[in-house]
Amino acid sequence: MAIEKLRENFERQKKIAEEIRELSEELRDSRNAEERGIISSQIESLKKYLRKYGEGVVEAAEGISVPKPLDISKTVSGYKMQPVIQPMKGISPEKAERFDEKISALERLTLGRMKKKEVKVIKRKEKKPSLYVKLASSLFYDTAMSLIKKGKFYMLRRDLIRANLEFVPATYISLIFFTTIVSFFAAMLITGFFLFFNLVASPPFLVAVEESLGLRFLKVFWILFAVPAGVYLFAYFYPSMEKKTLENRINRELPFATIHMSSISNSMIEPSKIFSIIISTEEYPNLEKEFTKLFNEVNVYGYDLVTALRDMAFNSPSRKLAELYNGLATTITSGGDLPNFFDKRAQTLLFEHRLETEKHSKAAETFMDIYISVVIAAPMILMLLLMMMRLSGLGISLSTGMITLVMVLGVSLMNVLFLSFLHLKQPEGA
Repeated sequence: MAIEKLRENFERQKKIAEEIRELSEELRDSRNAEERGIISSQIESLKKYLRKYGEGVVEAAEGISVPKPLDISKTVSGYKMQPVIQPMKGISPEKAERFDEKISALERLTLGRMKKKEVKVIKRKEKKPSLYVKLASSLFYDTAMSLIKKGKFYMLRRDLIRANLEFVPATYISLIFFTTIVSFFAAMLITGFFLFFNLVASPPFLVAVEESLGLRFLKVFWILFAVPAGVYLFAYFYPSMEKKTLENRINRELPFATIHMSSISNSMIEPSKIFSIIISTEEYPNLEKEFTKLFNEVNVYGYDLVTALRDMAFNSPSRKLAELYNGLATTITSGGDLPNFFDKRAQTLLFEHRLETEKHSKAAETFMDIYISVVIAAPMILMLLLMMMRLSGLGISLSTGMITLVMVLGVSLMNVLFLSFLHLKQPEGA
């Protein structure tokens, strides 16, 4: 009984010491004076309990009686005889000594494993906004908040959340306004440049404008409006483009992750554990972020799993993932069969994935035909047409060097545009 009491006191002391360590870390990181006072009083209270259980350890140790070791030495005629340890049968004394060395090494290894592992201290990382973002917020934050309260930029706010961009809506809208104004001043500089200079196809490629200033201004004034408008539209639709990209990435991972979830659910574990296992595999980086957000809904905000699933379905960038969340929430609420649900959903998603793969294969064949027609055949026909026009003197007559330059630039530009289009259309990792 004394040993059991001693062990119980040791366990309590261990738990109290762990709580004191955690509170000390919170005290070190805390910046609020009132909070520091509360934590300090809790630490002092735990120290009192620690001393109390320490006294209990001493009392329990005093109640333990340890028998004395048996003295097997013998004294004969005043001589003290030490016992002789016989080696094991069939083993020589040298082998027995090596056997003892092996046992000692194994014991040392076991003791090394039993030592308490060092606790990794994770430092909090605070990501501060850039100076450009701070300046934009200081100038337009109030304006952005007033527009948000009036219900403006609703879809932009939804896309910001779904695209996992690290901006609050008011800050991003302020950034749009500030960037548009900066682009307007840049457009003024570009307009001023083209007001006095012009680009030509032949060397020196940059020549002074010879026409009147008013006529030249009528030709280039559109730059003042085109550049800011283009910047504004790009910044406005950028979250939507990011959401679409993230949706494609999630949809490519979802069929295989659902198969994995189906096999895990057969072990009849808690549904939330399925998502934690998927996160721990680190095989689905884009889904890992979405599942981490789901865990934050449960562990940080305190929602139950069904509420968190429905909330994540509303904010999910992928329609297929939203359907999975809603179906899982319905299955949990109605007490349905989770393994069967994941199995059917995995079959559907895998079938859709095969259709998408076949669709991309057919599109690649079509693009190959277009490339042969537009990038290879069309420039050759155009070059022959220009040469015939030069020889006959009809229409536009270009020199041989100019025809060569036009063909090289035209083919290069078409290749760049075609490759960019293919890069945008093809699935990631293809």
